[in-house]
Amino acid sequence: MASPGGELGGLFDHHVQRAVCDSRAKYREGRRPRAVKVYTINLESQYLLIQGVPAVGAMKELVERFALYGAIEQYNALDEYPAEDFTEVYLIKFQHLQSARIAKRKMDEQSFFGGLLHVCYAPEFETIAVEEGNFICAKASRGQARRYAYSSSIKTKKKNINCLQ
Repeated sequence: MASPGGELGGLFDHHVQRAVCDSRAKYREGRRPRAVKVYTINLESQYLLIQGVPAVGAMKELVERFALYGAIEQYNALDEYPAEDFTEVYLIKFQHLQSARIAKRKMDEQSFFGGLLHVCYAPEFETIAVEEGNFICAKASRGQARRYAYSSSIKTKKKNINCLQ
């Protein structure tokens, strides 16, 4: 179904929509059933691939809807990308990775002009330099989180010491 090493613009395994996970514990189930997928740093991307857009010429409305989640650098239709009948596939590049994360989470499986959107990351469109930047940012944010956790634990200990005195 999906080619493991498809050429740029081809169908990759991480573009295929997963089935709903039925083996989750009952307490972990949310309001709506979801497929469970883990994203690593190298799978996340500023590029989002939007599949299932009805072919009614609604690119402007699609871009306006995605622009609610952050600044968009570029967008275009992927005519050569394999799609279902009467649907189109679009590629949107956000300025910031965090904006792409939020847009993917909010817009995946949303109704748009009568069709359900499937939004996935498209890291194959990024350059090596951008990927290196993503790794550096992730490493820095982990360091900030550790420093915050360490400093908050020290403050908690100080509060406890102050409370004991």
